[in-house]
Amino acid sequence: MMNNLQGVQAPSFESVWALMQENAKRQEETDRILRERFVETDRILTEKFAETREQMQETDRRMKKLQKLVGSIGNNQGDFAEDYFFNSFEQGKKNFFGEHFDEIKKNLKGPETDDEYDILLINGKYIGIIEVKFKAHTDHIPKILKKAETLKINFPKYANHKIYLGLATLAFCEEVKQECINNGIAMIKQVGDTVVIIDEHLKIY
Repeated sequence: MMNNLQGVQAPSFESVWALMQENAKRQEETDRILRERFVETDRILTEKFAETREQMQETDRRMKKLQKLVGSIGNNQGDFAEDYFFNSFEQGKKNFFGEHFDEIKKNLKGPETDDEYDILLINGKYIGIIEVKFKAHTDHIPKILKKAETLKINFPKYANHKIYLGLATLAFCEEVKQECINNGIAMIKQVGDTVVIIDEHLKIY
């Protein structure tokens, strides 16, 4: 059976061409809108990135300023502790650990290693190495023990000296106290207006 197509008019060239032109205009308008939106989105993102970058730079500046301030406070506290204990040792006539020391030196740096010895008490047979901290922590203990080894490397003239170790601090916690006892390190602390040395457990290195 055949369909009767009579009466159905085929589209003319002009109508097809007009439709194509209309579609082209619509596509061009769509492209224009997309381009505008892309440009606007890019502008917004660029502004946001610039704001974020500026905020990060400002945060970085503030952090550096804060770190500098904290570091300055820490250094001042450390300097205060060193001066306090050094002056106390000087005024104490250098009698410590059952020994009389002829010399007392401060902030002596080793020429062979990067170690710095906060306070050294010296006589003909013994040396007292005193590590000074504003507030002591357990991770300071290995550093003190290391200095008992590096002192004779840095200063061979003391190769035959026996060494005492001490930790001087304005704040001892129980963990630090126990570590000092375990390793034979004297505890030197402030009690009122005086300096007290706890050395019953003292070990010679």
